[in-house]
Amino acid sequence: MNTATLLISCPDQKGLSAAIANFLFTYNANIVHSDQHQDSTDDLFLMRVEWDLTDFTLDMASFAPAFQPIADRFSMKWTVALSAERPRVAIFVSKYDHCLVDLLHRHQSGELACDIPLVISNHEDCRAVTEFYGVPFHVIPVSKDNKAEAEAAQHALLQANHVDLIVLARYMQVLSHDFTAQWPQRVINIHHSFLPAFDGAKPYHRAFARGVKLIGATSHYVTEILDDGPIIEQDVQRISHREDVEDLVLKGRDLEKVVLSRAVKWHLENRVLVYANKTVIFA
Repeated sequence: MNTATLLISCPDQKGLSAAIANFLFTYNANIVHSDQHQDSTDDLFLMRVEWDLTDFTLDMASFAPAFQPIADRFSMKWTVALSAERPRVAIFVSKYDHCLVDLLHRHQSGELACDIPLVISNHEDCRAVTEFYGVPFHVIPVSKDNKAEAEAAQHALLQANHVDLIVLARYMQVLSHDFTAQWPQRVINIHHSFLPAFDGAKPYHRAFARGVKLIGATSHYVTEILDDGPIIEQDVQRISHREDVEDLVLKGRDLEKVVLSRAVKWHLENRVLVYANKTVIFA
């Protein structure tokens, strides 16, 4: 189905749903999905509405000027996306390949509605599996002495390939503030812990030392503060005292790839709305 999706956030007030529905009805829209949420704490209205473009009489090139008076009336922040426009996704990876392989397989099977023009790594380890899926693989070594130059080279590749979204599939480098500032809410990371617990390095080792009974994984947007961006998806798995650190790592990898793929899929389908360093997921 050829659809458009509108994401809206604004102060909560009467008449919002009616105004949006009436606007779309004016142009013969067939709404196929509509969901909304009122955040009473922040007094916000958040909405996702998707409609079939088959009989829609408004040219999408003219959508913005036509909708803007309603947006101004209700002080809306809004975006609109078309299902026909496939986002271009770059995957960053280091040595662990489980999240990378899962994303490439889901993409090949048609589960992820995007194009993957390249994979960027700071090591050679994942070249063979990436090229097996027919995706170009680029190695840019990173050290404390060349970080700025390495990020400049990465950015040049991203621009040359017209990338819309970056996915950090166990990329074991901290991106600089200058880098992340150029990609607001367009870098998704997987952290191998149930944030905010055990952020930073070696979370499985710290979880084991603490004697936790649950381990988790968290996918979030990347901000300038490490592991503090808006959380998109999380999941957990119970463990016991019989399991050592290696067991935790093995069980955690299954969580990591599933949690990351869900987050990427929801982002690609325009189901994620960010506000106040939180997200609403219209799943």
